[in-house]
Amino acid sequence: MAAVSTLPVRQPLYLIDASLYVFRAWHSMPNEFQDNQGWPVNAVHGFARFLLDLLERERPRHIAVAFDEALDSCFRHALYPAYKANRDPAPDELRRQFAHCKALCAALGLDVLADREYEADDLIGSALQAGHQHRLRGVIVSADKDLSQLLLEHDEQWDYARNQRWGAAGVKARHGVHAHQMADYLALCGDAVDNIPGVSGIGTKSAAVLLAHFGSLDALLERIDEVPFLRLRGAATMAVRLREQREQVLLFRQLTTVAVHAPLPHAQPAFVRSPADADMLGGLCEALRFGPLTRRRLLAAAGLESPSSPANEFA
Repeated sequence: MAAVSTLPVRQPLYLIDASLYVFRAWHSMPNEFQDNQGWPVNAVHGFARFLLDLLERERPRHIAVAFDEALDSCFRHALYPAYKANRDPAPDELRRQFAHCKALCAALGLDVLADREYEADDLIGSALQAGHQHRLRGVIVSADKDLSQLLLEHDEQWDYARNQRWGAAGVKARHGVHAHQMADYLALCGDAVDNIPGVSGIGTKSAAVLLAHFGSLDALLERIDEVPFLRLRGAATMAVRLREQREQVLLFRQLTTVAVHAPLPHAQPAFVRSPADADMLGGLCEALRFGPLTRRRLLAAAGLESPSSPANEFA
């Protein structure tokens, strides 16, 4: 008889879209923070505060943090060279800080997910699928609408900055389509953030109406002849555009679909948090010049004893 898993049913697996919060800190934190070599570390300090808030609030047992290393080498670029071409490359000052943020997560015993071919979204999707095999429910910590397509019945997405949470059933209220339709929806109406144009003349409302009627992009393309008869402004023109741009929209769906087969070679089973690395954490605190308060919080989050600190503390 096969062994029965002893894991509690639907224990949460926290999946953090780290790049979103690193970029947010880069733009919002003052540039007065410098490491011991004089390089800016404002994004690291901001990300550390976010991470500590989450760890202190949730005390997760299962957690992974996904980083984007495929900024210009993702498999999507081979499919569509214009993918994300509207974004400026990250400056060296920020690239260094991404490396520090990854090291900080590793020192705290968190699984760090990164790959040169797959984006953070794909790593989160793959980790979520793996988590489901361990009877975990996903808590995706990100405001990225692309990730809503991953939500199943017991999963949820958490926009941490706005403290808004929603599950699969809440996606329609936010975007007008069901969670499982999000990739088709973005292929039809486009996604300016990722430089995906969508089908000419089809906007967000039209895409939602089309998917509400046909259910999926595949069914829509099979039944294009029905489109002109819909009570939808410009329906006849949309049918023409869909015929003309059939191959493009199918390509766009490849771009908007989050992959769930990315390699996760170094992840712990069930993404259980590992013991912290005290030496690594101490070295980072020195190199990044964290103040006493942040150091105490980091040591407490790591389960390590905190040394006494001066009465006059700063972050």
